[in-house]
Amino acid sequence: MCLLLELCEAFIWVAISEAGNSNEVIFCSRRNSGSSFPVAVLMRASFIISIGDLVYVLWLFFVTLAWNWNVWLIPMRWAFPYQTPSNIYLWLLADYLCDLIYILDIMVFQPRLQFVRGGDIVDMRKNYMKTFRFKMDVISLVPLELFYFKTGINPLLRFPRLLKVMSFFEFNDRLEAILTKAYVYRVIRTTSYLLYCLHCNACLFYWISAYEGLGSTKWVYDGKGNSYIRCYYFAVKTLITIGGLPEPTTLFEIIFQLINYFVGVFAFSIMIGQMRDVVGAATSGQTYYRACMDNTVKYMASYRIPKDVQNRVKTWYNYTWQSQGMLDEQELLVQLPDKMRLDIAVDVNYDIVSKVSLFQGCDRQMIFDMLKSLRSVVYLPGDYVCKKGEVGREMYIIKAGEVQVVGGPDGKTVFVTLKSGSVFGEISLLAVGGGNRRTANVVAHGFANLFILDKKDLNEILVHYPESQKLLRKKARASRYQDRFTPDTRQGPHPVIGRRKRPRYWGCWSGCLVRMRRRVGNLSLPSVLLANVQRATITNILPTGHYKL
Repeated sequence: MCLLLELCEAFIWVAISEAGNSNEVIFCSRRNSGSSFPVAVLMRASFIISIGDLVYVLWLFFVTLAWNWNVWLIPMRWAFPYQTPSNIYLWLLADYLCDLIYILDIMVFQPRLQFVRGGDIVDMRKNYMKTFRFKMDVISLVPLELFYFKTGINPLLRFPRLLKVMSFFEFNDRLEAILTKAYVYRVIRTTSYLLYCLHCNACLFYWISAYEGLGSTKWVYDGKGNSYIRCYYFAVKTLITIGGLPEPTTLFEIIFQLINYFVGVFAFSIMIGQMRDVVGAATSGQTYYRACMDNTVKYMASYRIPKDVQNRVKTWYNYTWQSQGMLDEQELLVQLPDKMRLDIAVDVNYDIVSKVSLFQGCDRQMIFDMLKSLRSVVYLPGDYVCKKGEVGREMYIIKAGEVQVVGGPDGKTVFVTLKSGSVFGEISLLAVGGGNRRTANVVAHGFANLFILDKKDLNEILVHYPESQKLLRKKARASRYQDRFTPDTRQGPHPVIGRRKRPRYWGCWSGCLVRMRRRVGNLSLPSVLLANVQRATITNILPTGHYKL
């Protein structure tokens, strides 16, 4: 048996090595004293198993299957007469196959599992042997089956196999970490807990019925039909307190029924609480979205914001949530280390930014640094992304959708339509030609998702890349000279709006304005929507006659 187990271990590691590992596997055999055949196959491997490896998760799945075999079938075989002399060999074969999986887990996988202490990979075998899990794993393999020779084949002697429960919980954690919708598995697992409680109660009910005699009273199982299904039906009605059960007659039956009622109420309440937590965790994002939208709507209603502005804000919330599944991507990435944020930004946005002609020829690392500073904002149809003459503090890269450059006498003539991968606003951002004002009006044509790069962030990046800075300024200057986006130069320069004198009641409502900006300014709304909300708020809180456009 030992030779078979060690040969299995050898074949497993040979398969892993041939599957893609370049690590060296050394085999050697030795002869035991007084024996004429090899009794051990010693393997030493220079590789380790990563805890996040899918191979390890798959192995934990098999260990969990073996553990579930023991958890579900040991009480059933003990209570119900399903283990007979005609099929005893099949039951034993399945039992020892599960024991083999237990042994391989202890000898092969757990000692070679990656263990990091202080940033260094230490001896995994010694660490595993010092843990409480190793003691539990060893106790779970205590060979109580030796008592079979005295008591006969009694499944209760395999009760120590249930102590392998730590592998089951580890499998749950590893599987949830790789699933995209882990809450589905949590619902299934919570349901299985309830089913197992009913399973154990059904086994106890049949054992009591057999102890008192099948059909001896109205309360016990009468021996008709499928014994497991009938007893399971009794357990469901008892633990869930459905009612309609026959009255217990003996003292033993009354005590058992009382315990059933108490355990049923306690277990069922726990299951409902767990299911509530699972559903709450699964819908936490949706709940956060609804809370943000409700607070914004309540705020706009309290300041009597015009209905058209409220409808556009609601449309922005709905579209942003449906398209992205979140309101602000930065909230998810702020907790990650800088290196991981860069990796995610490169995988998500590099293909789009690398195709922008403005950045072609720039330092690759400069583009990587710029990716971390990009913000994604959704604009609604008809929203002004930027207006001619305003101070340019941002540059835009079209991630999805289209924008139109408009102008003319009526301000509605479309000069050009920019699509995904186009960039605009770089002239004002780089301040070439001595100015930093917008040279065109840009309107969102349909829903548009834009990357925004702030001027302050870009300047902080270009300080470390002078060659790329020169190249960008050169391209922006050439783009300005071409004057592609301002064909309506005959209209003259855009008028500059001068500063208006502050109204007399400035000190009275400035505090309200500050509080308003704190509440509205934290929203992930596009600047045009935010400006509309703030403008409408100012209009409502200023005294009549003191607000002029």
